[in-house]
Amino acid sequence: MHNLMQSYPLRVSEIIDHAARYHGNRPVLTRLQDGTIEETRYADVRTGAMRLAQALRRWGIARGDVVGVMAWNSARMMEVWYGVPGAGAVLHTLNPRLFADQLVYVINHAGNRMLLVDPDLLPVVTAIRDRLDTVEAIIVMSDDGALPADAPAGAMAYAEFVGAEDGDGFWTTGDETDACGICYTSGTTGNPKGVVYTHRSNLLHAMSMLQPDMLGFSSADRVMPVVPLFHANGWSIGFSAPMAGASLVMPGRDLTPAGICQMLDLGVTVTAAVPTVWLMLLQHLEAEGRGLPDLERVFIGGSSCPRAVIETFQNRYGVQVMHAWGMTEISPVGTICSFKPEVRARSGAERVDVQETVGHPPFGVELKITDDADQDLPWDGKTQGRLWTRGAAVLARYLKADAPATDAENWFDTGDVATIDPLGYVRITDRSKDVIKSGGEWISSIDLENAAVGHPDVAEAAAIGMPHPKWDERPLLCVVPKAGATPEKSEIIDLIAQHVAKWQLPDDVIFLDALPHTATGKISKLHLREQIHASGYSLPG
Repeated sequence: MHNLMQSYPLRVSEIIDHAARYHGNRPVLTRLQDGTIEETRYADVRTGAMRLAQALRRWGIARGDVVGVMAWNSARMMEVWYGVPGAGAVLHTLNPRLFADQLVYVINHAGNRMLLVDPDLLPVVTAIRDRLDTVEAIIVMSDDGALPADAPAGAMAYAEFVGAEDGDGFWTTGDETDACGICYTSGTTGNPKGVVYTHRSNLLHAMSMLQPDMLGFSSADRVMPVVPLFHANGWSIGFSAPMAGASLVMPGRDLTPAGICQMLDLGVTVTAAVPTVWLMLLQHLEAEGRGLPDLERVFIGGSSCPRAVIETFQNRYGVQVMHAWGMTEISPVGTICSFKPEVRARSGAERVDVQETVGHPPFGVELKITDDADQDLPWDGKTQGRLWTRGAAVLARYLKADAPATDAENWFDTGDVATIDPLGYVRITDRSKDVIKSGGEWISSIDLENAAVGHPDVAEAAAIGMPHPKWDERPLLCVVPKAGATPEKSEIIDLIAQHVAKWQLPDDVIFLDALPHTATGKISKLHLREQIHASGYSLPG
């Protein structure tokens, strides 16, 4: 029988329409550049997004054109989040923490015709303006509507750009498989790679995230994305929160522990960020002797979350930790560690054991692990293998790449090494390029790092493989002590020995003032290895 259902293209404009129509009065709170808190609502965000779409079309942005944005989380950013795709264009979120050469590359590679920039980030763009081959206009998103004195020639204030529009317009229509957004990967060797999301993939991913075992937002939640929306498609929060009608709290540029606490005090029930943010926040809370009265859930992703962080949030502050895994290429969330009934029935310590995994996938994400011969491995919670994924929001090919990013059956190699247990819980044991191979056996750098961070005097830790004449590689642990602390090597080794086999223990521990990080806040093992190599260090013995 022929299809008798309505044709209803899955385009992201429907999300902000829904939020404005059914949750129009829901607050969106933003900390402005001067530190004041501004309150707007989804109905206002929708009107602002429509005004931007009208202005973009009037200026000459056509369907499929690329518009870049370099901005912190704010209500204005949400206008851009929906206004650019609403005009039929493709939104390219730019990370201001990238090196200048990387920014130049991604802007030119994506073919950005226009850039929308927060005023405090304008110097980043001005410094590379002469190297941007495709950029025709720069719009400065100042809070007061004025153009900053340091704006490059030809720049325009956002208020002036949209000033002639009334917000009573239309979204550009098209196919649900039209390009909607672009994010570039970070931390890779060579140039960053472009991942292009479609309207369909973003909408389906947001729907999957609203499953109760995933982000599970509701209209009763007040959600604060500490993770910037320019990180890995904003962890879907820019789409899933309005879809659920959840209130948003946008922290702006101040992501210090004190700044985060100020915004949490606005009644935030759910928040999300990388582990380094929460490590600093927990230290701040302890120093200030304060609690988190409204917060119910914290989502932690981007890198492995130490057990000590999970236990502190839950035991001291009564906040449930939801450990997550994902990547830019999968839109980006692949798993979240919620409790299935079999896990909920376990003891408290056993449940925390499970929370050290990254959880299980939602409907729409398939996973498998294989050996080096591409043979499927068992889900026994012990056997490690390469982690593969496929699904409705997983990329097929990088932007302008000559070959697909997947195999013949659409499986994408995540680059992670993992185990999967019989309940489908995934434990990331390493990146394939970071796993330490000693005497033919694999040692998880993540296990070593998480155990070390459990020491009260350790702020951050990273384990890398060092050449060894007999065992091929042996682990070296690099530690950043907390301010004013002087931890002993033996204490750290003894603590790790409670969590791993004796042969997996680091051969040495060295102390550093800081560890190198990528533009998304992850520890850069690539640059750490280069740093250790340049120092001339070698393992003892």
